[in-house]
Amino acid sequence: MTETNNKLINWFKRLGWAGFFFFLIKGLTLYVLLPYLIARGCINK
Repeated sequence: MTETNNKLINWFKRLGWAGFFFFLIKGLTLYVLLPYLIARGCINK
């Protein structure tokens, strides 16, 4: 039973890191890159 629990916990940890980096990159893109491009006039809103 401990073997199964360890595999499950490791899977959740991997998923957690992947989710963290996904939302970090998504957040940086939305709040830094997008306003910069709008200000430069590259994207017409």
